[in-house]
Amino acid sequence: MYTHFFSLKQSPFSIAPDPRYLFMSERHREALAHLLYGVGSGGGFVLLTGEIGAGKTTVCRCFIEQIPSNTRLAYIFNPKLSVEELLLSICDEFRIALLPPGPGPVSVKSYVDAINTDLLASHARGKNNVLIIDEAQNLSADVLEQLRLLTNLETNERKLLQIILIGQPELRTMLARPELEQLAQRVIARYHLGSLSEQETASYIAHRMAVAGATGPSPFKRAVLPRIHQITYGVPRRINLLCDRALLGAYVENSHEVTRAILRRAAGEVFSIQAKGPSLRKRWPVLAAGVAAAVAVSAAAAWQLMPARKAPTVAAAAAAAAPPATAPVAAVVSLVPLAHADEQRALRELAALWHVTVPPGEICQSAMKVNLRCHQSKGGLYDLRQLDRPAVLTLRDGANVSYAMLIAMDEDEVTLSFDGRKQKLSVATLALRFDGAFTTLWKMPRTYRDQVAGGEQGPDVDWIAASLARLGGEAAPAAGQPLGADTLELLRRFQIQQNMKADGVAGPRTYMRLNQLNGVPEPHLLAAANVK
Repeated sequence: MYTHFFSLKQSPFSIAPDPRYLFMSERHREALAHLLYGVGSGGGFVLLTGEIGAGKTTVCRCFIEQIPSNTRLAYIFNPKLSVEELLLSICDEFRIALLPPGPGPVSVKSYVDAINTDLLASHARGKNNVLIIDEAQNLSADVLEQLRLLTNLETNERKLLQIILIGQPELRTMLARPELEQLAQRVIARYHLGSLSEQETASYIAHRMAVAGATGPSPFKRAVLPRIHQITYGVPRRINLLCDRALLGAYVENSHEVTRAILRRAAGEVFSIQAKGPSLRKRWPVLAAGVAAAVAVSAAAAWQLMPARKAPTVAAAAAAAAPPATAPVAAVVSLVPLAHADEQRALRELAALWHVTVPPGEICQSAMKVNLRCHQSKGGLYDLRQLDRPAVLTLRDGANVSYAMLIAMDEDEVTLSFDGRKQKLSVATLALRFDGAFTTLWKMPRTYRDQVAGGEQGPDVDWIAASLARLGGEAAPAAGQPLGADTLELLRRFQIQQNMKADGVAGPRTYMRLNQLNGVPEPHLLAAANVK
């Protein structure tokens, strides 16, 4: 309806996963690299997770367009299936002919035998076989176990089937269950696709407008872009929904510019809320205006530390966002020589960056005696940018596992350290060896509990309330108060602003971020790349 009014060839903010509109943020490039790496890795599972609307399916479609010509592909997008239905779907996707049925129903063994025979024949022809399952968080435990058994089909050199699981964050939780440990151990690459930063949100909007044919001034002026990011949390699908409705509103009002009033009404219609920015700023100034300054001083997470750039033109954004030419994965992979075979040795080197002497013994246990705490995650490089702290990474080269200490990172390069020796390499190269698992350290308050929720009280609740108040430029509340509704609201707003799960529960990530913004002395990952 509004495309002609804005001189567009098509609607720029459709929620259909069109690869032409794929905006290659750093996180999307890493996600695509992990999928491409999985194809050439010789089998096993590759895991891609992300929040609803983060762009997982769009990345997958882009990956499908770039798979090698010797790859057979099966794609299942409705995984709410029984074991038998799943196996039948795999046979249908790979066009595997089943043996003539006997008097009874087709058994699981019949399906598996037919799949095995077909995969062996395909391997003999030099073909790789890739199975992609979208919305994989809907898979049952029985189906996941059957998928694991399918990866037992192998020759002496490689697995016959590569399985890529794409799903929402709860998929990671599912694979952490004890009964699925064998499957989790077969995940050779994993990546969690996070939301866009404020700068990336602006570039994303300009990119989609350019792909849709925009040539003149953008209807989304610089003044409204931060508000779009705030309303949508940087989630691409939410950005699409909001911007589409905002363009429609501008068209109805015969305005070639999306004003704040139009944006506010669009947010109310799309998300059934009224986006009231002034009330948020009044309640907690740091969330609306002060956080950028506090973050810059405190060397905060990656997306907040990127150097300020002018608002991109639609043409420049399209050129910058275009996917790079795809080279064979093997051509860009180089082994990382600066890696420990012993994780404890790497962790002890990491602990030295905190300028404390850790007593002998297992590092994560001994570090607690000097108020340091280990934090382990499988979130990948994007997660590390959010945490903004050095870490020990788990690297995989086939069956070989090693550990590298990451001490610095910028947009394009990382720096690894091994017994004081340093090496720089590209982010893309590291992503192809890094399986997403890492361990880092953080300073915990003496009164720290693993989780603090609403209604609880104690010295750690006092610390949280005082830290939130300090960031908001307000006086700390009286000690001994329970974690009440007002403080919980501030906590949730803080978690949203910092791209964390807004559950109102103060866990390790909340403590780490509060430490950083309140100036607790500790090493930084991103600041280390720009030491003055």
